[in-house]
Amino acid sequence: MLRTRRCGHEPMNQGTPPEELPTEVLDDVASAVRAEVTRVSRLPGGINGGAVRVQVAGRTDAVLKAAPRAHPHHLDETLRAQRVVEHMRGRGYPTPAWLAVGATATHVWQLMDFVDAAPASELTPSLVEQLMEIIELQAGQASEPYDHWSYAWRVATGQEPAAAGRDPDEAPEQSRLRRSIAGLSGYSPAVSALVERLRLVSADVPPPRDAPDMVHADLATPGNVLVVDGTVVAVVDIGNAGSGTRAIDLATLVWYCFKDPLLDDVRGRLWTRILDLVGGEGAAVLTAAHTLHMLEFPIRDGRDDVVPQVVERGHRALDELDSLR
Repeated sequence: MLRTRRCGHEPMNQGTPPEELPTEVLDDVASAVRAEVTRVSRLPGGINGGAVRVQVAGRTDAVLKAAPRAHPHHLDETLRAQRVVEHMRGRGYPTPAWLAVGATATHVWQLMDFVDAAPASELTPSLVEQLMEIIELQAGQASEPYDHWSYAWRVATGQEPAAAGRDPDEAPEQSRLRRSIAGLSGYSPAVSALVERLRLVSADVPPPRDAPDMVHADLATPGNVLVVDGTVVAVVDIGNAGSGTRAIDLATLVWYCFKDPLLDDVRGRLWTRILDLVGGEGAAVLTAAHTLHMLEFPIRDGRDDVVPQVVERGHRALDELDSLR
């Protein structure tokens, strides 16, 4: 659930800026693809560095991203994302192909197709409608046991993994975020009141029983949507993809659709689809989980000016959902 914005590629956590990219990473990529790899330029955008446009000898340009090894399973998580990409591309999902994945002693890297398109500067009704159609391609396509649905329930309810009745495959980043979210109430009385309200709407909801769909987990961030003349040509930032309910991605779109009154109508259609998929209780859990994440990010980063906006939007989302349930 990390929020990053890039051009023509999927970002990774804690990317290494190209000027700091170790030579051994480029050498490892070249060895993997059996061709010379030449750095072209750093790609713009994003809050994490590390996306570099490269030329692979004898092929078109590609995008290389490298991140310092964050934990022992970092490469396994990247390989999981690669499998999700291959699975979904085989079903018409518009995400760039991953050409290679690998690791050195210090970094994990991925090489993918370069998409010559611009990231969307903002969501529009047309883009949201297109994304809703793309999300439907995720139906029944869960292929990896990386369950965002159960994780959202744990975040919303404050429950530990064992409370779900099984031992889920929770990634280190998910565990860290969940622990950080558990301490949000101490930030301010306004945040505490919102957290209490979010916990209350989720308190009696049982854990989800299945995770049938593929979940992108950051499809709604405009910079992760690449467009040409207003048409979506690719969605990126798929490194955190897994399984769950596609309503997770719809709920994320709802959050971003509060930014512009022109999106009010399409936001209503999003709510309707979410309620059709997971019902009122499920919608409450997904709204609570996403709001808690949106609180955690600025509080963690010390962006105190953003927190009141998140609090206001969180209450607005709950009010709107209450009127529809």
